[in-house]
Amino acid sequence: MTKIAFIFPGQGSQSVGMGAELVASDENSNQYYVRADEVLNLPLSDYMLNGPQETLTLTYHAQPALLTTGVMIANKLLAAGIKPHFTAGHSLGEYSALVISEVLSFEDAVQTVHQRGVYMDEAVPAGQGAMAAILAMDGEQLNAICEQVSTTGEVVQVANFNCPGQIVISGTKQGVDEACKRAKEAGAKRALPLVVSGPFHSTLMQKAADNLATSISTLSIQSPKIPVVSNVTSQLLTTPEQIQQEMVAQVTSSVQWEQNVQTLIAQGVTVFIECGPGKVLSGLIKKIDRNVQTYCVYDEASFAQVVEASKEWTQWV
Repeated sequence: MTKIAFIFPGQGSQSVGMGAELVASDENSNQYYVRADEVLNLPLSDYMLNGPQETLTLTYHAQPALLTTGVMIANKLLAAGIKPHFTAGHSLGEYSALVISEVLSFEDAVQTVHQRGVYMDEAVPAGQGAMAAILAMDGEQLNAICEQVSTTGEVVQVANFNCPGQIVISGTKQGVDEACKRAKEAGAKRALPLVVSGPFHSTLMQKAADNLATSISTLSIQSPKIPVVSNVTSQLLTTPEQIQQEMVAQVTSSVQWEQNVQTLIAQGVTVFIECGPGKVLSGLIKKIDRNVQTYCVYDEASFAQVVEASKEWTQWV
């Protein structure tokens, strides 16, 4: 039996025009953009469809924008009869997965990720934090380097285990710069600074995590109808209590994306459908395991491609 996972990208995948073709041709799809505007009392859909990019990229706009687009696309696939056996998302993308698994309502999720973005933006003053991608270095070796640098008083830690040969670190600007220097000296192929507004998935985000914990304490969180893979533990989330803990812990913890994908493959998933702008997660999955099928849905043509491909997935629901 073919098993399918819907996966959702995180912050950084946003782009002006995201979802434009799909919402223009389908009133049911457009309603998600309308509802997001109403929930936030912001012209979010205008930022998404018309920009400017710098406004869309603001953390507290990018997060609800990506969630809205991901949920819209996933629901369009569901309406076409394509149903996932599992869901997963990279960092922010996990919230889209929670909506599709019926853990959170769309409205609650949009409001929560907007607040999450505000809290993250406020946690560390601009210019004091940084992130960087380290290429072609062993995870244990890089983790040891981060721990050594952190003993000097400059916080730096592994933020994302994305795929073999690609790990992201996060921390103070000085800490990240020093870890990049030591990583290259130790044999890393490259150390690339990322254009981000803060040191996400590091202990420097603790204030954001604390504020988010207060916000989500009032949410109605349900048991997932479709299993969701935890970013933090790579285990399947099955209870509201686990999910509430996950939402808080995720802010300061490493995203175990490579292991998330391995967990899904171990569960029998052979088809991954990325719901949202870009092809970042699909690219990572190809580096993790080339034996699985990956699809990206972001416009009419890519949606039609998945619908056509699904005709050959025997006994897939």
